[in-house]
Amino acid sequence: MEHVDRAELAAFLRAWRARVQPADVGLPAGGRRRTPGLRRQEVAQLAGMSVEYYIRLEQGRGPRPSRQMIGAICRALRLSEDERAHLHHLVGEPPLPPSGLERDVRPGILHLLDRLDDTPALVCSAARDVLAWNAMAAALLGDFSALAPGERNLIWRYFTDPASRARHEEPDAAQFACNAVADLRATAARYPADSGVRRLIERLHAVSPDFRELWARQDVRVRRSTHKRILHPVVGALDLDCEALHDPHRDQWTIFYTAAPGTPSHSALRLLRVVGGQDMTVRA
Repeated sequence: MEHVDRAELAAFLRAWRARVQPADVGLPAGGRRRTPGLRRQEVAQLAGMSVEYYIRLEQGRGPRPSRQMIGAICRALRLSEDERAHLHHLVGEPPLPPSGLERDVRPGILHLLDRLDDTPALVCSAARDVLAWNAMAAALLGDFSALAPGERNLIWRYFTDPASRARHEEPDAAQFACNAVADLRATAARYPADSGVRRLIERLHAVSPDFRELWARQDVRVRRSTHKRILHPVVGALDLDCEALHDPHRDQWTIFYTAAPGTPSHSALRLLRVVGGQDMTVRA
């Protein structure tokens, strides 16, 4: 049996019961209340459990709640996603995995991309779907807007488009492939109910022997910031630092491609800013 922090659980339940008003859950205020918030019997009623059971939980002497009971208490107390996760941890029960990937990008991130006129930057989902990008990213990696939404995935492009793979120089190409597949496996485990992730894996299995071989290794690795050498068809080779900043709430990654000032790659990025998407014959 997993560890239950009964003292913290009891304190947490008492604190949050005091914060929920009867009107918040559709109950009449009922007359004068000795303490703020809901009564214990009201929480028990909303959660569909006996009053005695709930009282024991608040007193720190109750049994370990089941996952179903935890969910009922979360609904009764109107807990947020973070608060639900905390309650699960208090009772030694890992939170349920999220139902699917978040694919909407926060407006502030979109504004940031627009302001970066000299730095390629894009936003990826946990499955490496490209959700947003700026003009410099399009110049560096190709015009994602010219691709169908289902094609805007960095892993899919690498394993299915020879021109996209050609932008990765060995041994970077092999390392990218290994890391990408290992990261996708970790994503699939976190989002078992996401149909888009399942379809991506199925499509890659169907068309790429290289992907099937790497997938069979069972490697698991979450992406990190890295260094990458990109072979661009117009400005040539660029040695770039890829800084990956994670938004844990949406499980999205904002990736910035930068070069050290004074280097040939930095000059190439400045040239890329001028030529933009001209003569782009290779898609990312």
